[in-house]
Amino acid sequence: GLRTAKLFEAFGANVIYYSRTKKDINYPYYELDNLLKNSDIISLHCPLTKDTKHIINEDSINKMKPGVILSNTSRGALIDSTALIEGLKSGKIGAVALDVYEEEEGVFYEDVSNDIILDDVLSRLSTFPNVLITSHMGFFTKEAMQAIAMTTLSNAVAFEKGEKLVNIVE
Repeated sequence: GLRTAKLFEAFGANVIYYSRTKKDINYPYYELDNLLKNSDIISLHCPLTKDTKHIINEDSINKMKPGVILSNTSRGALIDSTALIEGLKSGKIGAVALDVYEEEEGVFYEDVSNDIILDDVLSRLSTFPNVLITSHMGFFTKEAMQAIAMTTLSNAVAFEKGEKLVNIVE
């Protein structure tokens, strides 16, 4: 989220944020309803929990500025896809960029170009000219892949040497 904020700031955006826990960062904190009401662009950077599932839903979309741009690179289920479609159809949502999708299993990371997509919601989303779906490939740059490879190799070497692992997931 902070890296994205810095990118937006480089383009002259006034960055604000909401988090379930207030952070000690150099951006103004807004309560969620106030953030929804005041944002031209909303970018989601949070884990999927019982509290954040469908954080973007019919009610939250209704609180947004008309024509808002929405981006989700975190978890698909942060957005209620049916409500998203209604927001797009009404014009409340001006554009959407999705690197994740609520029901992506079996569709993302697979070559389904010769298959009929049985997911009607995903099929409908893909018909909008103002929706970009990158299916977990938004990160897929030469630099990102090199960084992933270097981190993986560094972890393997540290493990082999019995050193402390800095990227361990417990």
